[in-house]
Amino acid sequence: MAQSERAPIGVFDSGFGGLTVLAELIGQMPGEDIIFVGDSARCPYGPRQLDEVRGFVLQICSWLVERGCKLIIIACNTATAAGLQAAQRAFPVPIIGVVEPGARAAVHATHSRAVGVIATRGTVASGAYERAIHHLDAGIEVVSLATPPFVELVEQGLQHRSGVEPAADVAELFPYAAYGSLVRETLAPLRKLPLDTLVLGCTHYPVIRHLIGEAMGPGVTLVSSAEEAARDAHQILHRREALADDAQVAVRSFFTTGGDVADFERFGSLVLGFPIGEVHHLDLPAYREDV
Repeated sequence: MAQSERAPIGVFDSGFGGLTVLAELIGQMPGEDIIFVGDSARCPYGPRQLDEVRGFVLQICSWLVERGCKLIIIACNTATAAGLQAAQRAFPVPIIGVVEPGARAAVHATHSRAVGVIATRGTVASGAYERAIHHLDAGIEVVSLATPPFVELVEQGLQHRSGVEPAADVAELFPYAAYGSLVRETLAPLRKLPLDTLVLGCTHYPVIRHLIGEAMGPGVTLVSSAEEAARDAHQILHRREALADDAQVAVRSFFTTGGDVADFERFGSLVLGFPIGEVHHLDLPAYREDV
């Protein structure tokens, strides 16, 4: 086996949400070794200045490249918008984000040419999805809505679910009876519009996809940037003949910059559907403007 085939894929996010990308990655490429970094100590990225987030992206990508990653996925929409291009210029391995794959899937899905995007404030403010969609079809109407309550809902909801078996259906932890009114109220500005496609522009949101789908109704197709990014990674590695054998036993390593590795382990096991094992604490140096 070539060294490039055995090399790991690097995945990182500002916190826990990128685990939805990892879940899709494992489903499509079960034999790949993976290094996952959750930058929980500096989460959330959404309210931060994009220049600061760009520095975080370059810092974590550098750490992953030093560990021999053959491809890196920026599994955070805000980080993608802020730092994808800078990272692609700075490092010698393919680096993909979650904005372009999600935008492309939305363009393919819409019939009415009216697309909604829900994301963090940082992603919405960047205009990244509008640019990506209009690059493919300038005639599509794009309406973006910042939905920060959804990130808090997912993070707090899963962190406080102690004693839940990893194989449990995560959707069952967020019943519509308990959370439906919050989701409907948050999405109210979009529910009155003639949209037929909605991009889940934050990697946390697939966890509550059932709530969002129920609130928007059956006439709206939900597009997961997590699923599309994993598909792009598979295609890139296939073209480079760098895919690992699906039958091999994969080594998956988990790191968090936050203080409570137990929370990360519990959350990861719930999202992925199996015990993820030991989570390591990662100390990153303080961000500097010259990074």
